[in-house]
Amino acid sequence: MAKDLDLITIGRSSVDLYGTQVGGRLEDMRSFQKYIGGSPTNIAAGTARLGLRSALLTRVGDEAMGRFIREELVRERVDVTGVQTDPERLTALAILGIEAKDRFPLIFYRTDCADMALSEEDVDEAFIARARAVVATGTHLSNTRTERAVMKALTLAREHGARTALDIDYRPNLWGLAGHDAGEERFIASDAVTEKLQGTLYLFDLIVGTEEEFHIAGGTTDTVAALRAVRAQSEATLVCKRGPMGAAAFAGAIPDSLDAGEVGPGFPIEVFNVLGAGDGFMSGLLKGWLDEADWPTALKYANACGAFAVSRHGCTPAYPSWEELQVFFERGVVEKALRKDTELEQVHWATNRTGDWSDLRVFAFDHRIQLEEMDGATPERIGAFKELCLRAALDVRNGEGTYGILCDGRLGDEALHEAAGQGLWIGRPVELPGSRPLRLEEIGPDFGGLEEWPREHVVKCLCFCHPDDDAATWADQIETLTRLAAAVRRNRLEFLLEVIPSKVGPVDEDTTAAVIRKIYNADIRPDWWKLEAQASDAAWKKACAAIEENDPRTRGIVVLGLDAPAEDLREGFRLAARQPLVKGFAVGRTIFGEPARAWMRGEIGDDAAVAQMRDNFRDLVTAWDAARADASERVTA
Repeated sequence: MAKDLDLITIGRSSVDLYGTQVGGRLEDMRSFQKYIGGSPTNIAAGTARLGLRSALLTRVGDEAMGRFIREELVRERVDVTGVQTDPERLTALAILGIEAKDRFPLIFYRTDCADMALSEEDVDEAFIARARAVVATGTHLSNTRTERAVMKALTLAREHGARTALDIDYRPNLWGLAGHDAGEERFIASDAVTEKLQGTLYLFDLIVGTEEEFHIAGGTTDTVAALRAVRAQSEATLVCKRGPMGAAAFAGAIPDSLDAGEVGPGFPIEVFNVLGAGDGFMSGLLKGWLDEADWPTALKYANACGAFAVSRHGCTPAYPSWEELQVFFERGVVEKALRKDTELEQVHWATNRTGDWSDLRVFAFDHRIQLEEMDGATPERIGAFKELCLRAALDVRNGEGTYGILCDGRLGDEALHEAAGQGLWIGRPVELPGSRPLRLEEIGPDFGGLEEWPREHVVKCLCFCHPDDDAATWADQIETLTRLAAAVRRNRLEFLLEVIPSKVGPVDEDTTAAVIRKIYNADIRPDWWKLEAQASDAAWKKACAAIEENDPRTRGIVVLGLDAPAEDLREGFRLAARQPLVKGFAVGRTIFGEPARAWMRGEIGDDAAVAQMRDNFRDLVTAWDAARADASERVTA
């Protein structure tokens, strides 16, 4: 059978609730960030970020937290074939915090949790046969039922020619050796645990642990003796993690000193958060191991991934992409607090964004002033009309393709609520309509309102700016955009910046490119640009070059409509579609203008308005698809 997976991890899967405040007790935490967690789950995501084809074998509950884990794994490109839904048990939770440089409180909520109900019946031979390696972690050897599942998976893996690895991952309170308040505890001696572990060690080709974890596996607190005791049970390569002293690999006999093992380069960075560091280390190690790298190279990957983990908030969100890792190796440690290295953080953000929006058709109905000025319009009627706009957008999408909407939260909040979870790209404006210099609404003077936004919302901001604006105007607008961009990133949202220089001054083929460069020069890096249709290929090429030379990892550009006639838009699409950086369009009044005026006056009903907008939107989609196809033919001709 073809090996279409590089590895399958088995075991814990939980939701981590990480205290947002740093330097305080869990008792005093006011808010939490939600991430996926559990060692095997972290490793599956961490290795996927490094380019491996990863899968997870576990159970989650039949509730929102279980669905969150499944959906997040899909976003991380982890195969979820082996993620079983348990209808009777809840998904495990972990509450974590960063209290001090050496205190990281941790509470496990795992009483009769879903992942500890993993059974032999969940281990499908055909699934295991797909993998080049199977990776187990220690916790699932602590319970008879989960141990049987792990042993079956390991046995099948060996029968099908796969490698096997163990991350000892010793948590004493998950073995019933410590109380609920001892989640941070890393070592309690136990003959029973040692015996259990030693009964499985022969099954592995790679065994990884801290010194304390080898102490429990070897039955002694003398690390060299513990390694030798493990070696007596297994021919596996042993990788011993030594904290700030790095790690050492032992492929054969255990020497008298840990310093005699094979090592990789370390990275002198500030330790901010040790939670999840071992899973990051394991992810890098597995990447090297499965790529047939030598142990110094594999340990280089592992040490670097561990360094990222200890320098950032959270576990999985901290792990690097493969591209990010290469940038780090090339640059070295520029800032010991890696989370404060702005260039590296930008690479981290841009290379770990999820979702494929490479071909995007957006119905924009975030308009406020234009609708408020229509005869018969009231806030209530505008809100109801925006729900009709959403209906039209969903009708055109019909469950397929990459479609989106732009909708505001002041007049269109009900439409935004209905759009949640529909698979749409959702942009939401923050600018005060028509303001120049730029002012914002909805999110408050401190931009704190962004904390209330769903993660799927993209922050859209329209800024009327022109290269010839005076210095004071530019300074004012850049200050607002800088604060906004920082707040957007802090809230883990994407940022779309719309600029329309033609509304405030004359334009030529250099104008838009000049605006873009001024914004990048202020170190503002939007995920998306929304630009008006350029008048020539030359203007488009200059605008795209201005973006690519400053941010080669941008999401791309969507073309706006400016209430242009459909025929003019088709011509604009023809030019825009020739640029690979242009991913689609975001058009509004050309779609909804006439139906909105008629509906507000009571001349047509809901169904007629939806039908007209659906036809208008579909016509633009057809025009865009034709323009893109024509552009592709030009490239291949």
